[in-house]
Amino acid sequence: MLTTRFTETFGVQHPIVQGGMQWVGRAELVSAVADAGALGFLTALTQPTPEALTREIARCREMTDRPFGVNLTILPSINPPPYDEYRRAIIESGVKVVETAGFNPEAHLPEFRAHDVKVLHKCTSVRHAVKAEQIGVDAVSIDGFECAGHPGEDDIPGLILIPAAVRRLTVPVIASGGFADGRGLVAALALGAEGVNMGTRFLCTEESPVHRRVKEQIVANTELDTELIFRPLGNTARVASNTISRKVVEVLDEGGEFTDVRDLVAGVRGRRVFDDGDLEAGIWSAGLAQGLIDDIPTVREAVDRIVAQADEVIAERLAAVRR
Repeated sequence: MLTTRFTETFGVQHPIVQGGMQWVGRAELVSAVADAGALGFLTALTQPTPEALTREIARCREMTDRPFGVNLTILPSINPPPYDEYRRAIIESGVKVVETAGFNPEAHLPEFRAHDVKVLHKCTSVRHAVKAEQIGVDAVSIDGFECAGHPGEDDIPGLILIPAAVRRLTVPVIASGGFADGRGLVAALALGAEGVNMGTRFLCTEESPVHRRVKEQIVANTELDTELIFRPLGNTARVASNTISRKVVEVLDEGGEFTDVRDLVAGVRGRRVFDDGDLEAGIWSAGLAQGLIDDIPTVREAVDRIVAQADEVIAERLAAVRR
């Protein structure tokens, strides 16, 4: 068993995290992750209202008696969601672990601290990680350039970003971006991290609540099959390569503005991909880790295999090199 400060602080068996994923972080997946001994996060804003989140937390509790958390992603918006109400729903439901992402979570920390809720904040740069520790988060998840979703604008891969963050922080660091197997877990530990966060690997499991065609496409894809959209807008996002994402890149590279691609990237279209399996309906997040994924296991099979492979690498491969 691999024990780190993260497993001890957050009360889980394995140093493996399934972070928040829009439309994906639902009770079916999160409860399976929890039962496998890892830490899963429901995605708060996948639920249309704070009341719906309360019901989803209760549903997850009916499916597992192990710890799980809730992701609260804070993003700029003309009409922002009622973040305070979502926070209240989390606290009143008795959830003790929260993953924050997006904007600075400082405004939410006093209430979380007052109710003994531990906060893991997701960052894409060392400077943001340092700030997160200064405001009092309990751990930091650091996203390398390989990740799905928003990798930031610095383009620093995990091999550099992880140890750069670790040497500046005292709280546990979770490595995110490009992780899908036990070799990656051992590499993250060697770089000083206390565990790994995986999105694409958990997206491609039996319990993941997305259409099977999405999972089959991840298996078919390689590490070359992603697009970086919104780069000219300074809001880079890594998504799966399809006709829609390639069109977005083309329009913006030719000087287009967000209004020119707004309809193409609408969230309702992305949700159709996951719900209906229409892979060309919209954009959907996928990381470079899809190049390491060649099957659709159950969550338990995936976690058990990762832990077993990590143990094997440590006991055999590293021991052989040391000789």
